[in-house]
Amino acid sequence: MAKQRDLLTFEVDGHTITALVAGPAEPTGKPLIAALHGGTYTARYFDVAGSPEGSFLDVAVAHGYPVVAFDRPGYGGSAALEPDANTFARHGELLNGALAQAIERLGADSVFLVGHSIGGMIALMIAASEPDFPLIGVSATGMGAVIPSGGAAEALGSLPADETVDLPYHQRDQVMFGPEHTYRAEGVRQAHESYAPTPVRELVQAPKWPKEHLPAVAPKIRVPVHNALAEFDALWSSAPENVAEFAALFTAAPFVDAGVARGTGHCIDHHTLGLATQLRQLAFAEECAQWAAARQGTGNEN
Repeated sequence: MAKQRDLLTFEVDGHTITALVAGPAEPTGKPLIAALHGGTYTARYFDVAGSPEGSFLDVAVAHGYPVVAFDRPGYGGSAALEPDANTFARHGELLNGALAQAIERLGADSVFLVGHSIGGMIALMIAASEPDFPLIGVSATGMGAVIPSGGAAEALGSLPADETVDLPYHQRDQVMFGPEHTYRAEGVRQAHESYAPTPVRELVQAPKWPKEHLPAVAPKIRVPVHNALAEFDALWSSAPENVAEFAALFTAAPFVDAGVARGTGHCIDHHTLGLATQLRQLAFAEECAQWAAARQGTGNEN
């Protein structure tokens, strides 16, 4: 059962945005991790324990990081958008505003963005917008440069665009999880608690995003970028050449770390080896903090 978490509510442009918050008992001075979930999940995505060590929230907090995990518009307690307004760009605008408020409320000095799947796309869009808050880096998992033609992503994107769908557990599990040996039954059970009805508009936009937006978004990002694709991803191709293609697009990033999350399916965090990716994300956040401190020390903040 997911642990009880604090809940914050924000108002941005007349829209309500909610978020789960967790943190260490005492301030550690580490960056605030802002987490954005993917399609078909709420913010509870980050509170599913794929490994015995716990969820992403548990692991991050155990290493001294405060975390705010947002419900994207239309999920959890966050207000839904009209179909025509339900774009990833609009999600980015609203979440950017909510994050600015969270930084002030939580007293954060810097932010490390984490996004999974669609949340990864939106995290990259926020990073590319050069936000006013002190962003030190971004980690986008469960998304990359290439979606195989005729695969599960295109099938989901063919549903009626203006509807909201609540897919049965077994259908989601087939897409989200890798082979049986890669996950625990408890992880699947907890994942079911984080599933949510999904606006089909998201599923239509997602397969088009790598071609329509990634080539323009990536070169605008001036902070370090981490990326991980699942070895057994049902939606994306994690072939080495496609991972390399993704990394090569970030021409303005100080450094890029892109790789494959071995032994996982699309919902990387909910697999037994999801812990390995989570630890890599936190290690990358440490590197980003060092990079940001060195840049500030030299006065080079451009």
